Amino acid sequence: MTGFMTSPGHRDFSAKKLFEGGGALQVGAVAYIQPGGGGPEGSHTHPDDHIFLVMEGEVRVVLGDREVTVQQDESLFVDGMVPHSIWNRSDRTAKVVKISTRRQERLCES
Repeated sequence: MTGFMTSPGHRDFSAKKLFEGGGALQVGAVAYIQPGGGGPEGSHTHPDDHIFLVMEGEVRVVLGDREVTVQQDESLFVDGMVPHSIWNRSDRTAKVVKISTRRQERLCES
């Protein structure tokens, strides 16, 4: 698969950047995550938020101390400041589109 790479700290995970731009949308990428693959090892945080769109298969997204299962044709918003990682716990390859967005200030409710 031309142009695909594995990010540091990931395993059985091949991704290709779809776009990179300015404004609110920062980066778009497609990833093929093999069974048992994902990453990064140990969760991470960063200033960008993510939207994960599961095109095939299913993944588990670790968010702090909980896991969320995202199935085919579902999506999940991930606050970049919450420790997170993404894993394929199924027996078939998962295809996921990730869109990173610039973090917006959140309004706090009193």
